[in-house]
Amino acid sequence: MTSSAPLALVIGAGPAGLMAAEILARAGARVLVAERMASPGRKLLIAGRGGLNLTHTDPEERFLSRYGAAAKALAPAVRAFPPEALTEWAEGLGQKLFVGSSGRVFPEEMKASPLLRAWLKRLGDLGVELRLRRRWTGWTPEGAWLFETPEGPEEIAAEAAVLALGGASWPHLGPDGAWTELLAAKGAAITPFSAANSGFHVAWPEDFAARFAGTPLKRVAIACGAARVMGEAMIDRRGIEGGAIYALGPAIRAELALRETAEIRLDLRPDLSLGALAERLAAPRGKRSLSTHLEKAGGLAPVARALARLAGPFEGEDPANNPKALAARIKDVPLTLGAAFPLERAISSAGGLRWSELTPDFETRRLPGVFFAGEMLDWEAPTGGYLLQACFATGAAAGRAAAKRLGLTPPEDLASPPNSLDSQDHAP
Repeated sequence: MTSSAPLALVIGAGPAGLMAAEILARAGARVLVAERMASPGRKLLIAGRGGLNLTHTDPEERFLSRYGAAAKALAPAVRAFPPEALTEWAEGLGQKLFVGSSGRVFPEEMKASPLLRAWLKRLGDLGVELRLRRRWTGWTPEGAWLFETPEGPEEIAAEAAVLALGGASWPHLGPDGAWTELLAAKGAAITPFSAANSGFHVAWPEDFAARFAGTPLKRVAIACGAARVMGEAMIDRRGIEGGAIYALGPAIRAELALRETAEIRLDLRPDLSLGALAERLAAPRGKRSLSTHLEKAGGLAPVARALARLAGPFEGEDPANNPKALAARIKDVPLTLGAAFPLERAISSAGGLRWSELTPDFETRRLPGVFFAGEMLDWEAPTGGYLLQACFATGAAAGRAAAKRLGLTPPEDLASPPNSLDSQDHAP
């Protein structure tokens, strides 16, 4: 890179923004990253507390289906920077990865900090400048980008910009959604944010909540309307959350949009057919209590037994004498959900800048030379590696498009460490 290289501004130092910055720097641009928080990658580090699930090994068609209505819009970016490319990129930073039994991909160290440190060092070596405590507040009359800083207002004139300011979940980590007002003032269409990968309220009996709050509900199947997923959930004092609930989030929210509550159905033994479970429960129980029989013959943990009891009394004869009815209850437990947990507590958010505002290159039609990436865009995905994959992939796509806008040639391969050519000015 030379002093005559064009300046690219990246706003937001999360995965999408930093990936765009790396692409631009490797292409030969001078890159300035402005971040509102006091340190970069805050949300990435928090995600790393759960092991940093980078991506997933699902086949492409199934992988893309996880993005629901946004799958078609996200597909080009994910195909251009697929899970295999993300895995090779992370390994190029010295991170050894492994694939879990569920197909999820993690660093062996099961945390984000080593990857982030190595990445920031690479970006520094590429000449990327990181300015912290910079809140974007709009534009000057001349079109420069305006920031609020501890030292006072700051103006930055850039030849291209990538915005990766995040959605509106976990605002204490950076993404507070305040940017929506700035873009709405320009006429941009924005879908209001709502909680995604969030739990939902349940009016638990007090004794149930006191006993089981924080208890996992393992290996269950949960359905909402026609949608059904296998996975795990977690009992919260105020409701229920966890991977299976997150995956059903769009279906649950759609039902809540029509009425005040939504109903889900829990199959507490999805690994057994109704007949097989009834046969087990028909075994003589001798002097064992029904609860002990459900544990021994039915394989139900205490929280599962309690959920089955919460469904209400059985009609007719004692369920202990009707194993088929008992099995049917265990495999179809209704649960009424209320509103989602607050957006501030959600892992991610649904909503954002609508796809109609963007060209296929992630450039906004209203602001030429301005590109968007990450959770600012109107998409959502369940946990399992799909969230981070789309953030990295859209960051790469926006970075490539911004580099081309500047007349530079973006790198074809991110798996290898940058060589001397990556940091040269490629402008004609």
